[in-house]
Amino acid sequence: MTITFNRFFLMTTIALVALVLPLTSTAGKLTLAEGINKAGRQRMLTQRMVKAYCQMGMELRYRKSEKQINAAIQLFDTQLDELQQFSITAEVKAGLLEVKTLWGGVKETASSEVTKNNIEQLRADAEELLIASHKVVLMLQDLSGTSQGKLVNIAGRQRMLSQRISNLYLMQAWGFEKEPYITDYHTAINEFGSALTLLEKAPENTKKITELLKNVSLQWGVFQHSAKLAKGKYIPALITRSADKILTQMNTITGLYTLLPAK
Repeated sequence: MTITFNRFFLMTTIALVALVLPLTSTAGKLTLAEGINKAGRQRMLTQRMVKAYCQMGMELRYRKSEKQINAAIQLFDTQLDELQQFSITAEVKAGLLEVKTLWGGVKETASSEVTKNNIEQLRADAEELLIASHKVVLMLQDLSGTSQGKLVNIAGRQRMLSQRISNLYLMQAWGFEKEPYITDYHTAINEFGSALTLLEKAPENTKKITELLKNVSLQWGVFQHSAKLAKGKYIPALITRSADKILTQMNTITGLYTLLPAK
């Protein structure tokens, strides 16, 4: 079934995005920390589209998944425009041009008929887009030259990893129990755990950030326990819900890091 964009679904989608993934400011008025946050969210969207596409293909909460992928496409477009207005150096401008070029192919596949044959192409194209988007984040982090910028990047990357782990789990549950999906899945889990420990130890953490990170740690423990099933046995609905809870929590934490003093 081809994804449709009627007025009702578009308005609903935008409302959901505003609730779950709030933007911090408008283009042209971004601080570097906010730019890192916004560029970092683009990384997450590359993985969320793959996750939602898998869910649709598996007929797992199809309507909700359709709204998720439509919302991700809409938000990626919007943020790309905003970031291009925020191109503060020639290097960042060139990086965003590469992102825009790669985005065309991902958007086309993500908006097309959902089939098992298309998912591997979507995932491969999304990987290239992820790499290009990450480069932009690193450019902005280097320009900030602050511990705040680094924390925004790391916390923002946790959002991406939540969706990456989720889509790689779904790929295997959908029948793609092969490399590189298995290795990438375990790598993403290890990276999330290591980064969570690093964030928990950050001396810049406020009381609120520390409290929220504890909640993420608890949810992460639940996720890991749920994911440890015998080979060939999967619980995709539970795993994706847990990953989305972590996404929402990490999005809030990343926003709080953007409010820290730039030093």
